[in-house]
Amino acid sequence: MTAEALSTRALGRAVLARQHLLERSALAPAAMVRHLVGLQAQAAPEPPYLGLLSRIEGFRPEQLSRLIEGREVVRIALQRATIHLVTAEDCLLLRPLLQPVLDRALAANWGKRLPGVDLDRLAERARALVEAQPLTFQHLGPLLAEPFPDGEPGALAQAARCRLPLVQVPPRGLWGRGGPAAHTTAEHWLGRPLDQDPSPDAMVLRYLAAFGPATAADAQKWCGLTGLGPVLERLAPDLLLFRDARGRTLYDLPGAPRPDPSVPAPVRLLAPFDNLLLSHADRTRVLPEEYRPRIMTPNGIVLGSVLVDGLVAGLWRIEDGVLRVRAFGRLGRADLAEVEREGARVLDFTGDTGARVAVEQEG
Repeated sequence: MTAEALSTRALGRAVLARQHLLERSALAPAAMVRHLVGLQAQAAPEPPYLGLLSRIEGFRPEQLSRLIEGREVVRIALQRATIHLVTAEDCLLLRPLLQPVLDRALAANWGKRLPGVDLDRLAERARALVEAQPLTFQHLGPLLAEPFPDGEPGALAQAARCRLPLVQVPPRGLWGRGGPAAHTTAEHWLGRPLDQDPSPDAMVLRYLAAFGPATAADAQKWCGLTGLGPVLERLAPDLLLFRDARGRTLYDLPGAPRPDPSVPAPVRLLAPFDNLLLSHADRTRVLPEEYRPRIMTPNGIVLGSVLVDGLVAGLWRIEDGVLRVRAFGRLGRADLAEVEREGARVLDFTGDTGARVAVEQEG
């Protein structure tokens, strides 16, 4: 039996439904963070807060700050070796699963600057230091250089990050306060060990629930692991199989939402580094290829973007007291009004009193 084909628009509507971007949710923030399998958080602190704002009705920044202070969510290097905000439980589950991603990052970058350094002994020394007192990499590096004088302090600290599950402790990541990125181990911070038998199957199913339908290449792009094809093939008897416009196999959960492609998609302002744009090998379900270079800069920055009818149609940023939107084409009157309403919602959330929304349209 030939698998049903899903159009690019159908795939877009499916992922928007699962991301709660077709209709805002009443989920509690911790439940949303868990459902999304984390939010990319390398730019502190705004992106995770704005990511939840776009998905949760009535969300306020203090709700997430309380979760960080209460150790219910943490900031740690995970998917793609980048900092993510995840629940404490997902931190303990995902970190050992994604160790190969951190190992690869170490080998490709910092490891080349540490010839002859015993990485196991380095990790042991770093663990003792950061569990005695949370440390920034600027402080950790020189302390590690004492027993490893041939290593560059910065590279030593980054090696520790790759070998150990280092979480960033408050006030880092708190709304309106923030602070330097000081680290301790997840085990020390949470008072629990890492999962000793984590399941890649469970991780992949969680990915499909938040980002499917998806190919094996999509799942690998999301997390940074390789070799997930056999995992999906093993799970296939309990999944639904589709194909995309290019004939590639798509895997999905039987009960997951797949709205009709004609379902309206409201305007949304996506946070910078939103995982909606970073979690598929083929992003065209939400990000037209011609706009990708305008949203994803050569130096790795992912700008705030504007969704119109389910597709990225512009970018936005707040500067000089103005929320500036640049639409990549002409917007209809109704879409323009929605963009302005969503911009005003962001400004209300950020507390930029007296700020205004300014929309510039191309074409």
